Amino acid sequence: MSRPSLRRKLATWATAGVMALGTGVLAASPASASDQCPNGFACVYWGTTLDSGIRNMWNRYGAHKIYFYSGRHLVDNNQTDGWKIWLCRNNNGTNCDFAVYQDHRAVVDMTPFNSVSLEP
Repeated sequence: MSRPSLRRKLATWATAGVMALGTGVLAASPASASDQCPNGFACVYWGTTLDSGIRNMWNRYGAHKIYFYSGRHLVDNNQTDGWKIWLCRNNNGTNCDFAVYQDHRAVVDMTPFNSVSLEP
C-alpha cells in the first residue's frame, strides 16, 4: 500500500486543523515511528501499523466527523475508564457498528465510516 504524498498529507492536515477549531478534534501531523497514541486518547493512524504515524486523535466524549478516510487504517484505543471508540456510518455519530475497546487495536477498512464516537 502506498503512502499519501506530502502535498496530500499537508492538505489533509490543514483541513483537519481548521475543522478542529469547531469540533474539538486534535489533528496530528504525520508522526515518526516512535510516536504512539497518548494515554487517554483514541487514535487512527495513516496506515495499518504504528510506524505509519497518527492521523487523528480524540479525547472528548461524543461524535467526531472524519473526512477522506479510505482503505485500511489502524485504530488504537488508549482511553481510560473502559471507554470505547465506535466507528459510525453516519456523520453525526449514529449507525455505529464497530467498536474498539480500551487498550485494544484493530486494523479496519475505514471507507464506509463517516464519524467516530467516544463513549463510556
